[in-house]
This record gives sequence, C-alpha cells and structure tokens, in this order.
Amino acid sequence: MPIAIDPVASDTALPRRADVVIVGGGIIGASTAYFLAERGFKPVLCEKGVVAGEQSGRNWGWCRTMGRDPRELPLAIESLRLWRGFKEQAGIDAGFRRTGTAYICPDADALAKREAWLPHAREHDLESRLVTGAEVERLLPGATVKWAGALYTPGDGVAEPSMAAPAIANAARRSGALIATGCAARSIDTSAGRASGVVTERGRIDCDAVVLAGGAWTGLLCRSLGIRLPQLKVKATVLRTTPCAEGPQVAAWGPGLALRRRADGGYTVSNGRVTHEITPDSFRFLPDFMAALRQEWKGVGLWVTGSLFTEAGYPRSGEPSAVSPFEKVRALDPRPSRRNRDAAFRNLVNTFPVFASTSVVESWAGFIDVAPDFIPVISAIDEYPGLFVSTGYSGHGFGIGPGAGRLTADLVSGRDPVVDPAPFRFSRFADGSPVRPQAGL
Repeated sequence: MPIAIDPVASDTALPRRADVVIVGGGIIGASTAYFLAERGFKPVLCEKGVVAGEQSGRNWGWCRTMGRDPRELPLAIESLRLWRGFKEQAGIDAGFRRTGTAYICPDADALAKREAWLPHAREHDLESRLVTGAEVERLLPGATVKWAGALYTPGDGVAEPSMAAPAIANAARRSGALIATGCAARSIDTSAGRASGVVTERGRIDCDAVVLAGGAWTGLLCRSLGIRLPQLKVKATVLRTTPCAEGPQVAAWGPGLALRRRADGGYTVSNGRVTHEITPDSFRFLPDFMAALRQEWKGVGLWVTGSLFTEAGYPRSGEPSAVSPFEKVRALDPRPSRRNRDAAFRNLVNTFPVFASTSVVESWAGFIDVAPDFIPVISAIDEYPGLFVSTGYSGHGFGIGPGAGRLTADLVSGRDPVVDPAPFRFSRFADGSPVRPQAGL
C-alpha cells in the first residue's frame, strides 16, 4: 500500500452471534459501528483488508458543506458538527482542522454558477459567500493567476484520511464493537426472507441486521442476493508534496488543481480528473449513468484494462465454501495516472510558484464508488428485511462519513433519523423517480 494508515487492532475470535454485522471498514462502516456501539448494540465490523485501506484512506481529506447537492446538505452539516466535536467529546483524533474551503472561479460564468448555489447556504445559515479582488489574494497568497473570485466557506475544514477511519474504529472498539480485519464476508445469509447472518472466511455470524458498506465492492455483494445496485467506480490520482510553509492555508479547488494543507506541512494535490476503467457493470448500468456522463464527460477518461475480463469472471452468487474475490483482492490499489499526477504538480507550481521548491514525495490512486445521481444510497432494502446498504458516496464519503454513519445507525436501530433519509432511499432507482445529478453542481 502506498500510504501509511494508522493501525487498528483486530479481534481474532469472532462471536457466533452479533446484533449487527457491518461489511466494510472504511469511514462509513467505522462510523456506523461507532454509533451503534455507543447506543449499546454489539456490532461486528468485518473488513477484508485493513481499516481505511481503500478510498477512505486515499481521498483529499476535505470536510465541507460548501457546494453540496441540496439533498445532501443536511447530512454534510451534521457531519461537520461531528468532525468539530470528535476530539473533545469522544476522544477521536481525526486530525480535523478548521481551514475554510474555496472554489476558485476563473471567470464571470463560473462565479455566476457558484452564486446560484448561495440560496441553499442561506437556507441553512451557512457562512458561504462570494469573495473577489483583495480577499481572493488574501486566501490564496502568491498566486500568479488573477481570478474572477471564489466561493468561500470559512467554517469548513479538513481531516487526515490516514487517521480518521482508524480513530473512529478504535473508538467503536472501546464502546464494545468487535473489529475483524483480514476477514472477508463471503456471502449474506437469509432466513424466512430476511437477512439473518454473514458467512465470513473465518466462520458464520448470526445477526439481526446486516449493513453493506463495502464502497466499490458493494454492488458485487448485492448482486449475490439478486439485488441490482446501479453503482460504478472511477479512479482518482493524488500526490503528496514535501512541506511548504508559505502555501495557502485554505483548501482550494479550481480548474485543473485541488490542494489542501496536510498536518505534516506538505500538501495533498490533484488535478481533479478521474478515469473509469470499463467493466461489465459499465454496460449493465450505462442507461442509469447517461445523464451523469453527459454532465461530467469533460472530466472523465474511459479506459479498457484487464479489469474488464477480471470482473467478468466474478461469481454471480456468494459461495460460502469458496474463496471469494474479496479474499483475492484485499485492497483495491490501482496504479496512479502519471499524466494526471504530473499535470497536477505542474499546475500547482505554475499557479503558486512557491511550490517550485517542493517535490513529490509519493502519489497514489483509489477507486471511488459512484451513484447515478452523485448522492449515496443509505437505506433499508425492502426485499430483505434486516438488510441495509450505505454506499455510492461519489467522492463525498469522507467528508460526510460521520453523519452518514450516524444516519445508517439510526435506520438500523429504529431511531428517528438525524436527517431525512428519503433522498437516499434505494427504491428511488425503481419507483419512477428522476435519478440524475443536480444541475449546475
């Protein structure tokens, strides 16, 4: 693995029974386990590799409310509240810092697009505002480019992906959750039409509820039960620089460049482009994703790789006695795009010459689970009572992870949900609802 992730101790002995089994040890699974354990439930989290070994440990680290889809905004607000209070209230050190976030607007059209989002900010009493002139220069000192302005939210922040999900998982263990790493789920058992257990490579666990929070793998888990989950994955490349004391403090995104200051003084940098490696699911779900593809086609590259043939060989149903794809691939660790890495660093230096004295320490890539409308599925599956899905976070999962975990725990435990879960219902893909990205976001 190209990135160092904080360790989480694994429980070696699995119980024969648990209240809830959570499949997937990213920030969603860890947060769900934490909130369930805090409420007195006995969850078991099963992770095929290590906690945060995939996208939860590889993302940009932004914790933002700014620019969110209005349907997702209440969840982002709740998550930011949790990020801010984790360390003091729960002893969870996720490396969170309030830095502010900025969307750079190169011209008047981009500024108008961002301005159109501000009514949503005002509806929720957010601090988001447009900045121009000298205030842009203050936020982004040393830039050689003169921009029309930026959308700025001073209350947003960043956290450290290498720390966050492990810290939350460790807190879940302290509250009574069991964390089993290196323990893949092979199949989901059902009895009398409801989810009743999970067969892992280390044995079966009976339970009252199952949460599928496996990120890019969740669709394959669903398919083993005959559930059609329209989800694809895209690959994003990120790099880390050596420390730069004079760089911007605000986390900023603009054309061809995204950056945020890290706790170690270096910067996490990307050019914002993603690639989609064509697989059988690309054809299976093409009609679902046509609206998204039309909206985002300039920022997505399409590639044919060995994944097309590898994934074509995945079994259609989980076989409890057979080695599963989840055991064969303990962590999705794709090769970073050299082109995107070099473009990102070049754009960084050209925009902020102070970074000319820095160098690239490392680069990595990760797979992002994407839903057709770019908002997640956080939902019970009506076909199988006791089965819940929390996936499809479309690149937003880290920032909204704590709130999403709390909402997932609310649904599993039968509590009043912290936010309205209706926008995230699984049934939206089949009930005739228009499923498409929010225009202009």
